[in-house]
Amino acid sequence: MHKIKIGIIGFGTVGSAVLKLIQQNGALISNRIGLKFEVSKIADISTKVRHPKLVRDAYQIINDPEISIVVEAVGGIKPALDYILSAIRAGKHVVTSNKEVIALYGDKILKEAAKNKTMVRFEGAVGGGIPIIGPLSSDLLANDLTEVYGIVNGTTNFILSKMTKDGLEFTEALKEAQNKGFAEVKPQKDIDGYDASYKAAILASVAFCAKINWKDIYFEGIKRITQEDIRYADEIGYIIKLLAVAKKSAAGLEVRVHPTLISKDHPLASVSGPMNAIYVKGNAVGELMFYGPGAGGAPTASAIVGDIIAIVNPKFQMLNLNLKSLKIKSINEITSRYYIRLTAPDKHGVLAGISKAFADEKVSIAAVMQKEMTGKTATIVIIIHESKEANLRRAVAKLKKLSVVKKVCNVIRVGL
Repeated sequence: MHKIKIGIIGFGTVGSAVLKLIQQNGALISNRIGLKFEVSKIADISTKVRHPKLVRDAYQIINDPEISIVVEAVGGIKPALDYILSAIRAGKHVVTSNKEVIALYGDKILKEAAKNKTMVRFEGAVGGGIPIIGPLSSDLLANDLTEVYGIVNGTTNFILSKMTKDGLEFTEALKEAQNKGFAEVKPQKDIDGYDASYKAAILASVAFCAKINWKDIYFEGIKRITQEDIRYADEIGYIIKLLAVAKKSAAGLEVRVHPTLISKDHPLASVSGPMNAIYVKGNAVGELMFYGPGAGGAPTASAIVGDIIAIVNPKFQMLNLNLKSLKIKSINEITSRYYIRLTAPDKHGVLAGISKAFADEKVSIAAVMQKEMTGKTATIVIIIHESKEANLRRAVAKLKKLSVVKKVCNVIRVGL
């Protein structure tokens, strides 16, 4: 039986899980595809890592003529990008789950792969073990895909789920996520929306075959979400989730990440804990939802080994090597409904002043609800009809200057 030799660069959670899965299911895979996988070298610079096949220099893998597939499991940009490009130039196929390097340098990597007639796969970069890159790039090719959106960060989904179900405030829910291993000690890339923005870039690029400049993506995190927002959203039939959104229209692309009030009736509303779910709309297939574990060693290893199998499959076609340049809309160009929470003194003239600020910017109010009183200060929740973001921002800027408004506490988009 023909043997495929693999090198793994980076032997942390993901790299070690890839080795374990190949060893555990190697016979099963061989029986199914008629090939045997062998991890012949593992590279890691950590002195804590011990393994008979360990080398300290990644270029011992990259320059090994017997190794045909390199798994990059280092993460981040440096030195991962150098390893990936060097492996491609050495004639190796590359599999990675590195969302940051693919989001920022995917076009460069794919062009280099085309030039060197090698393959690059990155199923594990979005959604962990959920198969989404493959379906978008091959199984759904007969469709004109118009929307891809969903919950792509397990840390923030766990935090928002604990806030919703257990009544925890953000800091309490974050601490529990860290205690359970769902959040890093330094969780900024998750809670500030960076991680989800990388995944949004990848989803948009694959779904729409487009060059995505990550710097053009608007994103925000969940630190401003409070128990008040969770509670008031619930009262009007919504739940708050951090969504990555990619939409295509004649006017260009929308690629953005932000907290969103979604209807409790929408399938995404029931996705809780660290799970991920991605919604896809195509003109032929209609609506699909892909659900499963969005992170973790074993689920990501499943995606990586699946990519390795795809590479050795003679029917495999390279992914989206000719990406088109499409305009990404500024956040100010998008339209949405909005939830606004503010505080104001409990006296006459407040609503008149607020209404005028919105009317002046052609922003239409759908509903106004006065909530809790603290002394002589009232909390007011306003739901806005679909409006252009630029208009909404100007209206909010005017609200902040009104003497009848003490504070604009939060603005959250409403959709789905």
